[in-house]
Amino acid sequence: MMSSQKGNVARSRPQKHQNTFSFKNDKFDKSVQTKKINAKLHDGVCQRCKEVLEWRVKYSKYKPLTKPKKCVKCLQKTVKDSYHIMCRSCACQLEVCAKCGKKEDVVIPFNKEPEKVENGENNQNSNPRRSCKIKEDSTDDSELGTDLDDGDDSAHVD
Repeated sequence: MMSSQKGNVARSRPQKHQNTFSFKNDKFDKSVQTKKINAKLHDGVCQRCKEVLEWRVKYSKYKPLTKPKKCVKCLQKTVKDSYHIMCRSCACQLEVCAKCGKKEDVVIPFNKEPEKVENGENNQNSNPRRSCKIKEDSTDDSELGTDLDDGDDSAHVD
């Protein structure tokens, strides 16, 4: 009865069994769903929420949504990510974490196409609406200027 006594948390010995190898969520489950879950990029969330989602994926606790959920801001069924309370557009506009809704620093900003990580910069320059945060650098302005100049040169050549 002493072990279940409230506040009796002091322990005098180490744990009896130590794990010899870490848990692997795809060791026996080689399904397509598990591969998709493992490959998913958790974007638009704060650091703590990102760690929570990564833990869920690592220990096979992550359950993907079967149908979109209702957003707490716009009240439309537009939330497509599990454990999120806001849709991408609302979280983008308010600059908050899409999972907890707090004004934390978003670790990875939303991109419309997370699969194309290598070409992400090119997509942002061509269409600024694709990413949540538009970077206003001098490089973007100069590249846009060169695109316009190229169009002008072709017009002069014709």
